[in-house]
Amino acid sequence: MYRDNSLMPKEAVRLVVLGTLIQGGPLRYADLAGAVRHFLDRIMGPSLDLMGTSLEMLRYEGLIEALDGSGMEDNALLGPTEAGRAEFDMLMRANVRAPSADGLNKLVIALKLRFLHLLDVESQRDQIDNLVALCETELARLGDLKRADVGSEGHFASWLDQDIAQAEERLAWFQGLLAGL
Repeated sequence: MYRDNSLMPKEAVRLVVLGTLIQGGPLRYADLAGAVRHFLDRIMGPSLDLMGTSLEMLRYEGLIEALDGSGMEDNALLGPTEAGRAEFDMLMRANVRAPSADGLNKLVIALKLRFLHLLDVESQRDQIDNLVALCETELARLGDLKRADVGSEGHFASWLDQDIAQAEERLAWFQGLLAGL
């Protein structure tokens, strides 16, 4: 993890793998690899940062295991271990960083929302509270930028208005999600 307790790309991949297995149950090696690749590609697009984590490494670290006794060969049926469930829980509680151009922030938020229901209600509230705070911080940052840019020429102001509107919509959505728990 980064110093601010937010996920690095390889940890986001671990969260995808573990969450997919915990949510959907055991999967064959090829099906799991395909599901993980599909999700990551659709959220982030092609990314070299996300290609490094292998299912073999997660097995070696004791986070997933072959449930059918076949090792990892022959399209093994894979499931999470207790250590994998603990790792999932820890990863789900990680902080979310401020938005970045690389899209990792979007991936981490998507993963939290995809697997949020797997946490207890109090942990769900904590995670949504963190996302509300993130949106509020983003709105404060964008508002400050808008105030500093008053009167400038070009298209920046209208683009910034669009970004602010989207951040306000996200904030309202997260607040509604929190109220529904």
